[in-house]
This record gives sequence, structure tokens and C-alpha cells, in this order.
Amino acid sequence: MEVANPNRNIFNISIQFLCIGVLLLLQCKVTFAQLRLVPLEEGYYEQEISTENVLRTGVVSLPFFDDFSTTKTAAPDSRYWLPGSGVYVNNTLSTTQPSRNIATFDGLSVNGVPYNLVNPLGQGYTDTLTSQPINLSGKSVSDSVYLSFYWMAKGLGELPDSSDFLSVEFLNRNNEWTNVWNQNGFEADTLFTQKFIKISDPLYFHGAFQFRFRSYGRGSGPYDTWHLDYVYLDTKRSVRQPFIFDVATRKPISPFLKTYSAMPLRQYLVRPASMISDSVNTDIVNHFNNFNILTSTFTLTDERSGKEYQRNVQRSIYVESLKSKPLGVKLTAPAIASTADSINLVSRFFLTTTDSIPNLSLKNNDTIVSRVTLKDYFAFDDGSAEYGVQVNQKLGRVATRYVLTKPDTIGGVRLALVPFNKDIAGQSFTVQFYSNKNGKPDQIIAQRSVPVSYPAKRDGFVDYKLASPVAVSDTFYVGWTQINEQPVTVGFDRNSRLGKSHIFYNLGTEWIQEKGLNGSIMIRPYLGEKAQGVITGNEEVINENVFFPNPNRGKLHWKNENLKQIEIFSKEGVLTKTFSTIPGRTSQDISQLPDGLYLLRASDGKRSFAQKLLIFK
Repeated sequence: MEVANPNRNIFNISIQFLCIGVLLLLQCKVTFAQLRLVPLEEGYYEQEISTENVLRTGVVSLPFFDDFSTTKTAAPDSRYWLPGSGVYVNNTLSTTQPSRNIATFDGLSVNGVPYNLVNPLGQGYTDTLTSQPINLSGKSVSDSVYLSFYWMAKGLGELPDSSDFLSVEFLNRNNEWTNVWNQNGFEADTLFTQKFIKISDPLYFHGAFQFRFRSYGRGSGPYDTWHLDYVYLDTKRSVRQPFIFDVATRKPISPFLKTYSAMPLRQYLVRPASMISDSVNTDIVNHFNNFNILTSTFTLTDERSGKEYQRNVQRSIYVESLKSKPLGVKLTAPAIASTADSINLVSRFFLTTTDSIPNLSLKNNDTIVSRVTLKDYFAFDDGSAEYGVQVNQKLGRVATRYVLTKPDTIGGVRLALVPFNKDIAGQSFTVQFYSNKNGKPDQIIAQRSVPVSYPAKRDGFVDYKLASPVAVSDTFYVGWTQINEQPVTVGFDRNSRLGKSHIFYNLGTEWIQEKGLNGSIMIRPYLGEKAQGVITGNEEVINENVFFPNPNRGKLHWKNENLKQIEIFSKEGVLTKTFSTIPGRTSQDISQLPDGLYLLRASDGKRSFAQKLLIFK
């Protein structure tokens, strides 16, 4: 689509990094560039479960150990922690974690809702992670009871400010919480650091002892970020012997597909060998002060049937003490039946180790898994939004490129819409599909005006289906046009960089490849069953000044006789007038509109046009 606009400079689009705090967003001058990245500071989903009056599930016996590798959700394992915590269990917001998965503390509750929706600069306690009751009755100082953990500030989030902190509190036999450790933000280390806290006060040696981690900072979004891992409480410990006989998996497995994180199975089956990566890899880390020799096994399986497509065993892997080591295997394209409609492939590395803590299994962190979906849609993202991306001016456009292996039909698109600043559910914007010309978006092959709708869960997607699937032969683009003052915000995945070279923007007259965003927009086109037919021919080149004269004294004229509908918006984005044109007619009386600046939108059924118009009678 060619958007007509005589003053293209007004469509400058600004970019700002997620980790810039609310204070900077409110006080700094806007920096102009291509796209704007915004923190996901406004929630829409259900509020978190209150931790007040939560029934305890039972008393835990020593040893207490959790590296968050046992959880299968984004919430901590309730066998060790009280339900309702706002911490986010993930394996993506750090690259140097001690083992697979960390617990992240920030200003968002468990469902992604900021703790403070009223004052964006307000500070207070944010996330809290509280252990289940632990039986310390009969223990004493002579038992050398220590709590240890690894902590880090920032990671891939925002560095805490000087007034922020992470704290540890103990519950004594009088049911009182006592602060035993504070880490201030301005002293924070951006690498994981191990901390030992000795339990020596007799008031803590009781049958329902608990400890909790609390973060303090801004409650208006994912700011002032802390990360926690490898929490261990036991007797007979010493600061002089901080080592644990454990080798753990750590970093996420690299993508199975070469170009996408997910793609339609029928597109994949055209050239499987060229679709997959040459290899997949991860790494492991040895937490003991001596070398370890182990075996690693890699498997590639069908999640539904359990069928194994690939198995690689690497024996006698030598891992130095307190060091990490990469693991990787070369991939072979699995022989998937052409009759299948979808498949989930599971890549898995698992270690054969002799890890041990007396009375405790450390086998959970010996395995790391990733999944790739081959179904009906394309994706560059990994399914989690760390940012929001938006066009902050009317008529700004964004599109992401996808390449087919054979002609197919597009049925619609799924967008990860996220709230920011205010709830704009119901506000209109336009979803658009483009053909390709010289490696850039060209003609609009399909479009649909749709309302903003938010998914029911965090990191969910909203489905916008085309009335009729449209045929495409090779490369196509999917994106949206911002048509109101309040911008639409789409999830942006920083961890997956597969889509970073496929993003384009349009400031009004030409498409430019975006090179500043190091991540993937969470936009997933999916294939349909039947098509309207192949779109052919070249789009007519439209002059920017579709409507004239400008300024206008009350009589609107246009050159394109094929325009079917014209909409006139106030400068605030309110629709003030709409009318359908009569074939051959190229003028309309608009003298009833007050003087002022307006935005005109028009369509000929296949393309959309827009232009600002000044009415001055």
C-alpha cells in the first residue's frame, strides 16, 4: 500500500529501549528513529493470587534445594514455595545462570499486572518468594545450618536504582519476620554471585521456619530486575566449602529451524534438509571444585507419538572444575510422513552424572528440552514478550517478511497484542498483507480493519482471520497500520533474533528495512485452505496528493475514480464523517465540517490511502 502524505516528516517513529525506566519515559525528550520499543508496564489480565491466608501444604524436611528446574510453568514449584508469588520462572532473562531456569523479581505480578497502576514512579515492595515451612526443630548453632543462593541484578532486564534492594527475611518462632540480608541496587553485581547466610539465632530453630526473598523498587512494570537461582538450605555446611557436586544444563537449546522458530508443516516438507539448522547446541556447568567426566545423550522425538528420529551419545565428556562446557550435535532432517497435518518435535539433551547431595536428587537439572511446532503458522519469536513495539504516529506502518517454499494461501494472522499506558480494546487498526518487490513490501494483497483485542493470558495471541484466504506464490509481508493517536502495541521478543533482519517500516512513501531492533515481532501469519485467486498485475502508482485542494474551503476533490469509501477523522482520531462514493464521482461537499486539521482515509477495495487535510473556510 502507498500511503499518500504531503508531509512525510510528521510520520517519524521513535525507538526507546525497554530498560529505560518510567521516569525517563516521562521526562526525556523523544528520540526519533524507526520503531518505538516500550516496557510492558500496563496489565490487562487477572490479578495475581493473594499470598494472604494461603494454606500451607505441609512441612518440608532438610535438605531444602531448588534451582527452579522442576517447575513446568512460569510459577515456582509449590512443593517448595507458597503459591501466589509474583516471581517469573524463566530461562531467557539471563545468559550466565548457574543452572536451567531462574526466578526473576520485578514490578509485575504473576499474571503480568503491575503492582502500581496509579503512580508510575511509586516505589514499594514488589515480588515476594516465600518458602514452605521447614522443620528446624531440634537443630542448633552447632549443626552449622546455612542458607545459600545465587543472585544477580539486571541480566537482560533493567538495572535496579540506588534506592532499590533485594532482601532475605527469616520467620522466627514468634511468627515475626526479621531481615537478615539486604542487597542495595547501586552496589549490585551484574554477574551471578553466591551468598551464604548462617542461621544462628535460637529463635529460628523451630518446626515451621520459613525464609523469603523480597524485592523493593518501582511497581509500575518490569523494572529494577533481580534474578535468583540455586537456593540451598541444609546442615553441616561451611562457607569454606561452597561447592556442590553437581553438573547442570543451562542455556536454552538453539533453534531447530534455520530461519523460523515455527513454520507450516506443508512448507517444511518441501525441502526439509534446507529448513533445519546444521546443528543444535546448549551448554553445561560444573559446580564442583574438581573435574567431572560424564555422558551426554541427544534425542529428537515426536512429542505426540514418542517416535525417535535421532539419537546421539557423547561419552567421556571432560568438564573442568567450576567451568562451563558447550554441547552440540549435528542435525539430520527427520523423515516425517507427508500425510501428517502437524507435529511437535522435541529436542532433548540429558546427562548421565553422579551428582548428589545426601538425601537429595539433583537429576532434574540434568535435562534440557526445546520444542518446535510444524503446523500451520510461521513464527520468529519464542512465545514470550519482553518488550512491546509500536508505531507512535498515525499512518505509520510495520511489516515482517516471510518466504514460502511453494505457493500457498494465507488465512489470517495471530498477533500478540499487549496493553501499554491504557486499555484501548475496541480501537481500530488495519492488518495488511503485502506482496514482494525487490526485497521490500509492495502491493497490498489483502487487508482487514480490526479492533484491538487482548488475549486472555500473558503471552497469548489474538486471531485475525481474513474473510477469504488469499493466494501467494513466494515472499509476502504481514503487518499493521496505525490509524489513531493511541498506538497499538504488539509483543516484541528480545531473546529470539531470527526475525531481526525481516522487519520493515514505512514513514509514508517508501519501505525501509529496520536494522536497529535486535529481536522478533510476535506476529504469526497462518495458512488457509482456499484462496480468492492469485493476485496479478502491477499496482497503479498513486500521487501523494490524492485529495485536493489543500488547504480546503469546503469542497473536496480526488483523482481516483475507483475510490469506494472515504473516512474523515479529527486530529484526535475521532471519526467525524464517512461516505461511499458514486462511480465516476470525484468530489464531495464537506463545508459542514469546522475549520481544522483532519485525517482522510480512503479505499478502492484493494488499497488504502491516507492524507492530512487542512480545512480553512
